[in-house]
Amino acid sequence: MGNRVLVVDDEKLIVKGLKFSLEQEGFKVDCAYDGEEALQLAGNTVYDIILLDIMLPKMDGLQVLTLLRREGNTTPVLLLTAKAEVEDRITGLDLGADDYLPKPFATGELLARVR
Repeated sequence: MGNRVLVVDDEKLIVKGLKFSLEQEGFKVDCAYDGEEALQLAGNTVYDIILLDIMLPKMDGLQVLTLLRREGNTTPVLLLTAKAEVEDRITGLDLGADDYLPKPFATGELLARVR
């Protein structure tokens, strides 16, 4: 497959687990642990999808998403977040997210959405 995925989350165990699962599926995975790092990686590399947590240090995921879209980056973004309220989902989708998966999520469901 060889598709590139950017995983952005400040929870190291989640990132490690997602990286492992995605690599098992044949994806090439880069990881970022804060919003600024995510924006830098997304600006320098073409990804097939970005898995983006909302609650991040330095710059939250919604700010990252807003800036990516403003710069014309159309990479599909799947928001991952513990904030499961409907209003948060609507905000993320209105800002240009392509999908939304509340935590905790089943890895199998995440992989199906990525595919």
